[in-house]
Amino acid sequence: MEQIVILGLGNILYGDEGFGVLLAQRLYAHWDFPENVEVVDGGTQGQTLLTFVERADKLLVLDAVDFGLEPGELLLRDNVPAYLTAQKIGPHQNSFSEVMGLAALRGTAPEHCALIGVQPAAMTLAAPLSTPVSESFEAAQNIALDVLRQWGIDPQLRAQPRHLSAAVLDSLVQGCV
Repeated sequence: MEQIVILGLGNILYGDEGFGVLLAQRLYAHWDFPENVEVVDGGTQGQTLLTFVERADKLLVLDAVDFGLEPGELLLRDNVPAYLTAQKIGPHQNSFSEVMGLAALRGTAPEHCALIGVQPAAMTLAAPLSTPVSESFEAAQNIALDVLRQWGIDPQLRAQPRHLSAAVLDSLVQGCV
């Protein structure tokens, strides 16, 4: 069976930098997926993400990326290049580019990749998400669900949100999940 990985990247301690992780958490909390779909909080793990990338036939990456757009503006790219050409805004991005490059060199890169990126407004330690990025969550979720449907997945809305593993995480994502 085809394996699909939804990979949220970023650091929730740095405001908008946590967009990808928080969006992955939102999807995990509110939607049920078939067993062949895995939602991963990739954080800023870097090269350890190679395990998730290599087992994906299709990879959906969620991240804050400086594309030079207006804050909160979303962008969907059909492919994730091995080395992103956009300006890098966080320490995990070089590592993730390297992860994609390693997967390509090993011949284990996913068949299909998509990137949903948001233009960050502020990435400050202990800051919450900026208003423009917070307001983009609903649209970002809908784009992610549309990509999954195009890949043949039928996400089911949960009657009750799934709680995250730690109460402190729930408090961090208050308003986003």
